[in-house]
Amino acid sequence: MLAKIYPILLLVVSNVFMMFAWYGHLKFTSKPIYIVVIASWLIAFVEYCFAVPANRLGHSYYNAAELKTIQEVITLCVFMVFSVTYLGESITINHIIGFVFICIGAFFVFKGPF
Repeated sequence: MLAKIYPILLLVVSNVFMMFAWYGHLKFTSKPIYIVVIASWLIAFVEYCFAVPANRLGHSYYNAAELKTIQEVITLCVFMVFSVTYLGESITINHIIGFVFICIGAFFVFKGPF
């Protein structure tokens, strides 16, 4: 059972780095774009060091569509926390409704009746 959870934990760590690579620079708008791009690429390298093994290990237990779905749901969860705590933005009811619909889609990837 732990072997099935390990790729998910790696994806969570990967997503934390991904959020900083993609959105962390929004707090540093005075920095030149080339500095931001280089910093983001360095952070993204660390993200890939977790994402690639997560997908490699995870593919032993999940198919590619399931791995991608897990990744997207984790991304949304990490994004909500990141957006509120780091960027100081609010999550609105529209965001929550949209995220719920994405999670419903994830349900069908794993447990759909079709």
